[in-house]
Amino acid sequence: MSFFLQERKEQIFTKGVDSFDLVGGKPSLAGSVSQRACVFCGSRVVLYPIVDALHVVHGPIGCAAYTWDIRGSMSSGLELYRSSFSTDLRERHVIFGGEKRLFQTLMGLIERYSPEAVFVYSTCIVGLIGDDIRSICSQVERVKNVPVIPVMSEGFQGTKKDGYKIACDALATLVGTNNGKEVSPYSINILGDFNLAGELWILTDYYRKIGVQVLASLTGDGRVKDIQNAHRAALNVVQCSGSMIHLARIMKDRYNIPFIKVSYFGIEDMSDALYEVAKFFRCEKLMENARSLVKNELTKMFPLLESYQRALCGTKAAIYVGGAFKAISLVKALRLIGVKTVIAGTQTGSVEDYELLKTICDDGCILVDDSNPIELSEFVKQTGANLFIGGVKERPIAYKLGIGFCDHNHERKLALAGYEGMLNFAKEVYETISSPVWQFVNSFESK
Repeated sequence: MSFFLQERKEQIFTKGVDSFDLVGGKPSLAGSVSQRACVFCGSRVVLYPIVDALHVVHGPIGCAAYTWDIRGSMSSGLELYRSSFSTDLRERHVIFGGEKRLFQTLMGLIERYSPEAVFVYSTCIVGLIGDDIRSICSQVERVKNVPVIPVMSEGFQGTKKDGYKIACDALATLVGTNNGKEVSPYSINILGDFNLAGELWILTDYYRKIGVQVLASLTGDGRVKDIQNAHRAALNVVQCSGSMIHLARIMKDRYNIPFIKVSYFGIEDMSDALYEVAKFFRCEKLMENARSLVKNELTKMFPLLESYQRALCGTKAAIYVGGAFKAISLVKALRLIGVKTVIAGTQTGSVEDYELLKTICDDGCILVDDSNPIELSEFVKQTGANLFIGGVKERPIAYKLGIGFCDHNHERKLALAGYEGMLNFAKEVYETISSPVWQFVNSFESK
């Protein structure tokens, strides 16, 4: 593998060939052209789905434009979150400071939109010129009597994963500031689901059917009041552990709320998520309801999945996604529909995550941490993968290599969570692999 940087050799592992522990969580290597995004982007994607809050980017207009409406998050009501506001800092603000501009911007926007809260994002240029965002936010909060929360997300601090932690710290300032909601003894918060394509509504319906109240969603279709009341839930259910585990730990320390880590993707993990919640409450009625729901869903699903299994037998898939839990669920789900995973990589996986990935992947599968386009392209050629599952940055890699691509990132518009999400996924994989366009790719290559 002479094509990869030698300093990255501990982050590339072939099962059945290598015997060392795959290293995860290292800073990106200079010159590697990592697929990771910046701290600011990480904070934005976590907080953006809170629908009744203002999201104000203090920085150049490009930062706001880059992260505008980048999640496929849906709202059951308000659409305020889909507007991107910026202080649009220019050269004169870099020289003389942008605090006055930020104060005026916040006062005007709050007056016009009457939000339940305001998140103010700091960017690289603000970190360099030293604007005191915390002070301005405090001043505006006192005048307008609305939470104004500084998000200290200067991009140069690290990667998207560091931005997740900063976003969790911002959310923690809201949690515990309201006690007005009626709370069931069987109540949970869902942490790390962002209601992509309406997935949260699928999940809340499952929990409602088994008798569990979803008190707050952090942050898909999120409401400020729900988040303020989140400290009253009995359990935190963490879906995207990379983005929300820090908040779960904060809430355990402050409010003694235990948490469990789950995945809602694929039949096996979706069922386990329901069983684990029912098991936590030690209520036989909840467990009976969960078993009944799972049985009914599987009875409907398995006959429909059989046709996909036959059609997709022999397909090889490459996976490169943000979080390790997503990759683990994908490997299981692909195996269920007859697809073999030959590449499994993540941007934010830990050593423990990769140990778990090793146990469920087949011999010959390449596991990779924090990869780049050159590596991913070479891995696809080596393994003969004919399907790539990833995000917006991986799509061009797949198409340039002439193989199918399925979007599993936060921009997607197709629900993939839950039982119906598994059917959607199987259908998307089948339609991608069986598309007639590939006959023209093969014909072109032969010439």
